Amino acid sequence: MTFTVIGRDPRTGRLGVGTSTGEMAIGSRAPYVVANVGAVATQALTDPRLGPLALKLLSLGYPAQKVIDELVSSDPNIEYRQLGVVDRWGHVAARTGANNSAWKGHIIGDGWAVLANAVVDGVGEAMAASMEASIDDDIETRLMKSIDAGTKAGGQPTGQRSAALLVAENEGYTIMNLRVDDHPEPTTELWRLFNKLHPLVPYYRERPDNPSIGRVYDWAAARGIKYP
Repeated sequence: MTFTVIGRDPRTGRLGVGTSTGEMAIGSRAPYVVANVGAVATQALTDPRLGPLALKLLSLGYPAQKVIDELVSSDPNIEYRQLGVVDRWGHVAARTGANNSAWKGHIIGDGWAVLANAVVDGVGEAMAASMEASIDDDIETRLMKSIDAGTKAGGQPTGQRSAALLVAENEGYTIMNLRVDDHPEPTTELWRLFNKLHPLVPYYRERPDNPSIGRVYDWAAARGIKYP
């Protein structure tokens, strides 16, 4: 009952996952990202242990398709799962188990993939079209737009309950780790959080190496950014 997009920024190599579902707290189970290693989505009737295993394999140098192959061989219940992987080089692989609920499927593009199960027909195509159309945006904006497109295309027949966005910087930390765990319109709420944090990303990128940058409140005020 989930629709997800994973991707790598072709200009910077940054990695991320955006996702939404009808269950609570999808951010605790579906998205897994490590900077300079890869991004993974595991969903449907999933085993959340598959995410850390996939990242371990990616860290050992396995490419995306080999990771999927290893997960398939290690999980006797793989036909209930839906998996997506993008590696540090931008290779992408995905798999939709036979026991997923319709509409079920995945679409792979250049450095990205969308995955969906138990959604309205057309959701996957709308998300893919959004990824194609937003190539000039940064990866976090592209992921948000894709989730939004899936929601506007109908999402799940019974609606969504949670959403999440996880994006890692190349320096080794997450710059976007937003979760809406229980909300009647989680994509709208995720946009609200995103629109407040996104203008502050340059500040949070600089601060680890330049603590003299000062407090975020002053930095934002000097640039005409409303915060909080």
